[in-house]
Amino acid sequence: MAEIGRKTENWSSRFAFIMVAIGSSVGLGNFWRFPYTAGANGGGAFILIYIFCVVLIALPLMMGEYAMGRKSGMSAIEGVQSLARAENRSQNWGIVAWIGSLTAFFILTFYMVISSWLLAYIIQAIGGDLSGTTAAESGQNFLNTIGEGEMPMQSRWYMLMLLALFITANVVVVGRGVKGGLEKAATILMPLFFIMLVVVVGFAVANGDTARTFAFIFEPKWEDVGFKTLLAALGQAFFSIGVGVGLMITYGAYLTKETNIPRASGVIAASDTFVALIAGFAIFPIVFAAGLDPAEGPSLFFVSMPVAFEAIPGGTLFAIVFFSLALFAAFTSSISLMEVGVSWLEEREGVTRIGAAAGIGFVLFMIGAAYVFSLDYLDFMDFITEGLLLPLGGLLAAIFAGWVLSRDMLVSELGEGLIMNVWRFLMRWFVPPFIGVILIFGFLDKIQDQYHVPLPGALESLLGPNWTPPPAQ
Repeated sequence: MAEIGRKTENWSSRFAFIMVAIGSSVGLGNFWRFPYTAGANGGGAFILIYIFCVVLIALPLMMGEYAMGRKSGMSAIEGVQSLARAENRSQNWGIVAWIGSLTAFFILTFYMVISSWLLAYIIQAIGGDLSGTTAAESGQNFLNTIGEGEMPMQSRWYMLMLLALFITANVVVVGRGVKGGLEKAATILMPLFFIMLVVVVGFAVANGDTARTFAFIFEPKWEDVGFKTLLAALGQAFFSIGVGVGLMITYGAYLTKETNIPRASGVIAASDTFVALIAGFAIFPIVFAAGLDPAEGPSLFFVSMPVAFEAIPGGTLFAIVFFSLALFAAFTSSISLMEVGVSWLEEREGVTRIGAAAGIGFVLFMIGAAYVFSLDYLDFMDFITEGLLLPLGGLLAAIFAGWVLSRDMLVSELGEGLIMNVWRFLMRWFVPPFIGVILIFGFLDKIQDQYHVPLPGALESLLGPNWTPPPAQ
């Protein structure tokens, strides 16, 4: 086999790697997507299916990406190409990492904007501007904040300032390198994140409707289980862990040989799942106590939660901690996604790490500015990444690791024996077809729901009518 290059930087310890990796996986989706998706798709029945999908699909793919990263010791793009060369395969397999890296960048473009919304709400909470709101007032405040309501230009310029501030923080951390930036940020923020999560959950449970929350999330509702439940569980497991974007390959390049990849991957996947499960108890007890509808998506955070804060004692302080918690999750994910591109650019001759981070940050700001002035662009990018690019990148990564790379290539990273045998079987015969299901049916379901494209009768009976065209005039 041909020679494979290596990076010189490594994670300083297993703890540092685990903190950085958990920070990359735990994001906003754990808060506003998972709890509602579980409750709306069978509760405890959905959770069982979700855990099944994590163990048999997301976890093997995570292990494969970490193994490819450590074996190559390079950025995602260069690493995949070097592995292909070592197997005497076409370098065109670099498309695996190109799609993943572009997906990471595209996700970042709108992730930064949503994070600036969180920053705006923290400032409002500190100033007491979220108190005394009704549902209608809270909805109007959200529109005003993002520049879709009163004084839109003034609000948009304000959001641009917050966007620049958040992107600058990302550039500074990523530009400082693996040990001085990514590690230091994660080892400080992630322990604080878990402390804040425990405090928020305890506060919500003490002041909210815990019984209804438990029934909503955990009570098995098998009558609600269908093909779309499997589709939702597959998608949530795949997207929550963060595979398919070149991130695990990039982080794997910094791993030392002492790190046991299967064990570390299990810890990371379990931690991400735990946060997703417990996050519902940070939100829904006070949402239900306030008599609000557990709406999905940004409206849950930015419209329902401020109203719920007003209904409980100490709501103002709770709002500050809650939005700070969400911002921590967003920040640890965003610096990880930025590292994918910076790691590749750093390997270019004459490009410094801080220069690469600043260049990516500038492009992110310019694209983010377009989102600030037209949210249609943000919705479209969310659709393209979640509905198409993420599952496509994961599918190609699974095929590359399971079918293109030889067993001997990765046995030094994953070990010999039962774990290797099970992993290779799953990556060849189980993971690709299931991700293919996400790619095809998930895309059709999303295009029907978001862009009101009617589906043929057979598909509609399988996926359900998300949208019904209005009657003819």
